[in-house]
Amino acid sequence: MSIAKHIETYLEYLSNTPFQGNPRNLYDPMNYIMNLGGKRVRPVLCLIGAESCGGSVLNALPVAHAIEIFHNFSLVHDDIMDRADQRRGLATVHKKWNEPTAILAGDNLLVKAYESILAYGGPNKDTILSLFSRTATEVCEGQQDDMDFAERNEVSEADYLHMIQNKTAVLLGCSLAAGALTANANTDIVEKLYQFAIAVGMSFQLMDDYLDAFGTSNKVGKVIGGDIMEGKKTWLYIKSLEKDASNTNRWFGELGGQNRADAVIEGWKLWGLDAMILAKSAEYGKLATSIIQELTETGVETRGLKELLDFLQDRTH
Repeated sequence: MSIAKHIETYLEYLSNTPFQGNPRNLYDPMNYIMNLGGKRVRPVLCLIGAESCGGSVLNALPVAHAIEIFHNFSLVHDDIMDRADQRRGLATVHKKWNEPTAILAGDNLLVKAYESILAYGGPNKDTILSLFSRTATEVCEGQQDDMDFAERNEVSEADYLHMIQNKTAVLLGCSLAAGALTANANTDIVEKLYQFAIAVGMSFQLMDDYLDAFGTSNKVGKVIGGDIMEGKKTWLYIKSLEKDASNTNRWFGELGGQNRADAVIEGWKLWGLDAMILAKSAEYGKLATSIIQELTETGVETRGLKELLDFLQDRTH
């Protein structure tokens, strides 16, 4: 089944399982964020995991839905912490309603994520719940690290890679591995699929950092250089300090807004950091490709994994 078909299958399930209850101003924001769009990478990964290991995509849907609910819970709370006004081109939940309502809606989304797993009737439910809970903790740890980095003078490359693994990649790993578990795949296969998704997630996030600095605004859908203007300690920022600490500290210490972004992007291009981050992203892509080969040799159906890898590597936004 193609990625497009998996997305269609999930969106139909999403449409048929809206959140219902009172008061409506608790449940309306939950449905709003769930239907705000996005690539649906996480539920698709779960469905691919089930399909690749000979399982039923339909049986895996409650687990896929749980992971997508959790992802959107994290977005609601992240947007509050980041004081973000827009998400996917539309008002964030706390802007459309208010912060207390957004916090409660996020809390209830987390509850509904667990309820969706509890509604799953296939094998390995306890293992899936354990994996999901561990992942939820790791995502929170990654978010806290990300916020802490803003207050730290020094952040190493290892620190940054660990943070993005927790904040982004582990949920992709959970998605694919959980899908495989619904198909009752053996432990070695589940672990290989998990590591594949981790590699994909790392490559994806580094490409996100690349696009923030070097993308095209109309394709990316947000202001280019946003992370630079915020002074975020990204992989590019860390490498910039390694290349030329004096100029980097001057840019981030003396300049602000668009002036900072323009100076930094010009400098980074001059130093070849655009090519460096693409190469780093490609390293994880190569690791993912090698894992696909290992999985193919064990008899796992890997066409969906290859399509997903190509889909994410070819992205321009």
